[in-house]
Amino acid sequence: MVIGLLTGGSDCQGLNAAIRSIIRSAIQSDIKVVGFNQGWKGLLENHPIPLGLENVSGILPTGGSILGTSRINPKKIKEGIPTIEENLRKQGIDVLVGLGGVEAQSVLLELHKKGFPVIGVPATLDNDIGCTEYCIGFMSSVDVVADALDKLHTTASSHHRVIILEVMGRRSGWIALYGGLAGGADWIIIPEVQTYFSDLADHLKKRREMGKYFSIIVVAESAKMPEIPMPDLKDKDDTGQLRLDRRNIGMRIGEHVEKTTGFETRVTVLGHLQRGGSPVAFDRILATRFGSHAVEMAVKKQFGKMAAFRGNNIESVDLAKVVQESPRPVPIQLYNTARMFY
Repeated sequence: MVIGLLTGGSDCQGLNAAIRSIIRSAIQSDIKVVGFNQGWKGLLENHPIPLGLENVSGILPTGGSILGTSRINPKKIKEGIPTIEENLRKQGIDVLVGLGGVEAQSVLLELHKKGFPVIGVPATLDNDIGCTEYCIGFMSSVDVVADALDKLHTTASSHHRVIILEVMGRRSGWIALYGGLAGGADWIIIPEVQTYFSDLADHLKKRREMGKYFSIIVVAESAKMPEIPMPDLKDKDDTGQLRLDRRNIGMRIGEHVEKTTGFETRVTVLGHLQRGGSPVAFDRILATRFGSHAVEMAVKKQFGKMAAFRGNNIESVDLAKVVQESPRPVPIQLYNTARMFY
């Protein structure tokens, strides 16, 4: 058997740990692994790379992906899916294992519908893939957010400022909510819950009246506030998705806070710091378990499925169900837990 391997979509911490696990597990099962550089782009251009133990030595704690990745979505390219299928067959690939987010899993599903064997591994710091409780990269990004909040607290308290931290989250507020909880945020704004600026302003004023002269606000990049107009976005990335960084929601909220309350306000945008650097221990273990399970699925010919973390177990879930239940929103119970600490 020959496994084809790629990382599709945005990078995140833990991809190399998963790649390492897949290659080492495959070798133990006498399976060959062939990688493709730059995600779907490498497969579209048919640039295979034989992978072995020499490729994975020392990469467990390394961020990024040794295979590289790209935001190209073959579903949005004319003859993209047929070209990928043809190239996979030319290279003698028996099953394609794809690491990535919602878009990557949807591409794998299309290949599966065409009759090509595929296996998915969930990897996205947004943590919004259906049917799995955690995705590779999520906990590492939360750690970055929590560390940033620890640092912002000291400067906010010293200067009696409101500080707004804008974090990633294209369709969901997982990073904002988990990071905000871990970092002791005083208000968290996510796309799943309607938040009104008037409520936020009242909250900030009440904190001042209580003698709390600084406040920390965390906002997901895709969140909305009815009172704050957002620009009509036109810029798109390689996948055809809107560039949410162009919204500048953190800065817009900050301007309204300062204008409405008179409190000195500063804004920090973490940006790509959230997806860079070494993966935390949780992601290293999760990626290792996902990778090993993916090879086990290949041996058992469990194709058209994705490895999923459910109740501390690694299970195999149909890709059709995964895509149908994506993006996975933050549960309201967890949001209500966060509100208890405002």
